[in-house]
Amino acid sequence: MNLLCSWSGGKDSCFALMQMNQRPTVIFTTLNEWGDRSRSHGLSPAILEAQAKAIGCPSVTISTSWENYTEKYIARLKSLTEEYQLTDAVFGDIDLQPHREWEEKVCAEAQLNCHLPLWQQDRKTLVFAMIASGIKTMIVSCNATLGASFLGRIIDAQTVADLEAKGVDVCGENGEFHTVVLDCPLFQYPIDVVQGEKLVHNNYHFLELTLVEC
Repeated sequence: MNLLCSWSGGKDSCFALMQMNQRPTVIFTTLNEWGDRSRSHGLSPAILEAQAKAIGCPSVTISTSWENYTEKYIARLKSLTEEYQLTDAVFGDIDLQPHREWEEKVCAEAQLNCHLPLWQQDRKTLVFAMIASGIKTMIVSCNATLGASFLGRIIDAQTVADLEAKGVDVCGENGEFHTVVLDCPLFQYPIDVVQGEKLVHNNYHFLELTLVEC
């Protein structure tokens, strides 16, 4: 298959891609309308590009507001399908049914097979499987329940226990937190970043990261 990965830069899309047992033809990420940060995770295009280089595939992005998100996503997905002769797409959602329905819809529009290999798996089992697989991932954004002190933390057994103690989903499936993958079996080498300022936007905390160029 020629595979597109809907790539957030975080652990779920990475682990979903790993389940496909092949390198992607291209990774595809949606940025905000200014094109300077990825949606939800707040990652810079430079970090996304560094991840793609570590995987060994192209990184493609689109910038869009929420108002015309679906329309622009489908149009770009169709063009990528033609450009790369894509046959399949993989997504990292676990159990949000509206997300699955949307992903199946956009894939149908582009005539792609839609894969959700993490679908309805137990969250705690999943996060420990990610850790065991060799994924190194850092929390880069989180809600007020977690607070700024969780920014920059690597997802490990202690972090999972602390997330549980806060009463949040340990995979962050409901948007409690988002991560950036710094290393995993798909990468030919790890990504190095420097932690910067901790910011707050709409009661959500973000960690500024600067890529360390190899």
